[in-house]
Amino acid sequence: MRHKSAMIFCAIAAMGAFCSDPSAAQSGRIVLITADEAKRPQPPTGGMALRGITRGPAIEVLSPHPPDISVASPIHLQLKFEVHGGAQIDEASFKLTDVSEPAVDLTDRVKNFAKPTGVDVPEAEVPPGTYTIRAEVRDKDGRTGVLVFTLNVAKP
Repeated sequence: MRHKSAMIFCAIAAMGAFCSDPSAAQSGRIVLITADEAKRPQPPTGGMALRGITRGPAIEVLSPHPPDISVASPIHLQLKFEVHGGAQIDEASFKLTDVSEPAVDLTDRVKNFAKPTGVDVPEAEVPPGTYTIRAEVRDKDGRTGVLVFTLNVAKP
């Protein structure tokens, strides 16, 4: 019976989101972007780096590095948060978005991998393509840090 209810859940989840088996979640493997989501139009490239001069948290892509290199799926997605002036990261404020049309909120898919120091997803499944990803986090003083980066996933 347990197997049947898991299959029903996966079928329902596949209609609008994604489904990963529990063993995959425990191993650190997730579906970051589904095949259907990968078909959505991406914004034009160029001029998307939103790094302002602010005292808000800085976000840095540690992996893949540099972020615009072509990588194979599953990818290791690792972001680092850096605060200024003794502030602390508001972990609950973290948001990750695929800036497609319409945008896809990826936050729930990676929230178990978020810590005050950053996000570390050892194995994220992403279909081949080029994606514009927006990461946002606030510190506990209410200042926001934003980074928009390109993720290139090679065909196998």
